[in-house]
Amino acid sequence: MLKFILNDTDISTDQLAGSTVLDFVRYHKDLKGTKIGCREGDCGACTVLVGELIDDEVRYRTMTSCLMPLANAAGKHIVTIEGINPANRELTPVQQAMVDESGTQCGFCTVGFVMSLTGFCVDGSANSAEMAISAIDGNICRCTGYKSIERAAVRLSEQVAVSSEQYVPEYFATIQDRLRQLRGSDCSPLTAYSSLFVGGGTDLYVQRHDAMSESEATHLFYDDELRTIRDAGEYVEIGASVTVTDLLESPVMNAIFPDLYKHLKLVSSTPIRNMATLAGNFVNASPIGDMTVWFLALDAEITLSTPPYEGGVAAASADGVVLSFRDMKLRDLYLGYKQLAKQPDEIITSIRFRKPAGDHRFNFEKVCKRTYLDIASVNTAISLTIRSTPGEDWIPPALSSPPYEGGVDAAPGGRGGSLAVEHTIIAAHVAAGGVAPIPLYLRQTSEFLAGKTVNAETIAAANEIMQSEISPISDVRGTDQYKRLLLRQLFRAHFVEIFHQL
Repeated sequence: MLKFILNDTDISTDQLAGSTVLDFVRYHKDLKGTKIGCREGDCGACTVLVGELIDDEVRYRTMTSCLMPLANAAGKHIVTIEGINPANRELTPVQQAMVDESGTQCGFCTVGFVMSLTGFCVDGSANSAEMAISAIDGNICRCTGYKSIERAAVRLSEQVAVSSEQYVPEYFATIQDRLRQLRGSDCSPLTAYSSLFVGGGTDLYVQRHDAMSESEATHLFYDDELRTIRDAGEYVEIGASVTVTDLLESPVMNAIFPDLYKHLKLVSSTPIRNMATLAGNFVNASPIGDMTVWFLALDAEITLSTPPYEGGVAAASADGVVLSFRDMKLRDLYLGYKQLAKQPDEIITSIRFRKPAGDHRFNFEKVCKRTYLDIASVNTAISLTIRSTPGEDWIPPALSSPPYEGGVDAAPGGRGGSLAVEHTIIAAHVAAGGVAPIPLYLRQTSEFLAGKTVNAETIAAANEIMQSEISPISDVRGTDQYKRLLLRQLFRAHFVEIFHQL
């Protein structure tokens, strides 16, 4: 039996583990507040809160229930709009803010906005207006107009910062103990071993929703052994079921990548980032997979495991089952369009990349038809190790006059100093998506850049090599010529961002 808490009710069900949380709450529990919209995770009308016990504290994240397998609800607290409505039928502070700022019209999308903003209010980690608006980046409104909804979000951010209002009902105080009890029981579905593996479901349930709902699969999303991010000395090691949000919240990753939020904010939306796993992004093998391109530029390695087990990886380890492992470069995983150098019963269990040494610079760029909540026309990432040498006319930062617009920093990070500083590339890794049948590691371009001085001539010469490595096609996201132009411009943008000069 699959066990979890739905609002204030303990659930024990034998419904198909592959069916969606959206269908379960609407059709089996008659909770019709959660709406059916796109069934692709784009509109946010089906947004729910998912509470998970992390370090003995309940952490809530928003997720799109249309893409969420019921198996992923096991041992969690699933909250629909009915679960936050006060018993006295008054409005919650979030609902009141939406009313006061005229943030609702037809009302179809309102539930999703309310759930996303409620998630922001109970998160506790950030209460700025920017973060409040960011919390609703996965919700689409078709008629009201976003400014009124944004005003409601800003108003709530101000309230959260100065008051201790009750944003959720009193029964939420009991959830921590109830989840502890669930953790001590067998709350996961008994799923026979299958060669169909599911993580967050954000790709599979878009591609073949009906088939997935009826399928028997091995669900890996909440396998604790696959959810870790750790500093392993020379390497950073990441579990395969780590989500994009897990990366965003990781002190290890933030210490290495100061622009992490800026870059990963371009990846889909908050609810999808809360669900999308790294391994799922890799094995989906989309030529425009954002996280695949990101980790290709880190020259990441993966571990593939062949698991003869029933259940998850953790269960196999506990039973003493010996798994077979093999390592490979992520760039070697892709053989052709949707063709992988892995066996059907192999899964990715971990990802690792070498910790940067010396002066390391990283950048990610993406162009799509809308800035957020969209797949890329072209995306690209670059990782550079740099040696900086002052020239004869170099002006030390202490003697120069900031601010510098278009200048290069002599100090680490590349901000301040003068143009007389010469930067030499010690090592480079460049990757791009949308320009080949696979997410592409640009091997020749990367090799060319090593040992070169950063200047306009180097960038131009590297672009010529890069253009010979790619083979874009014309499709709904642009012509092949357009994609070549985009990659050229985005490649230049890497150097503008990293060195603040062309």
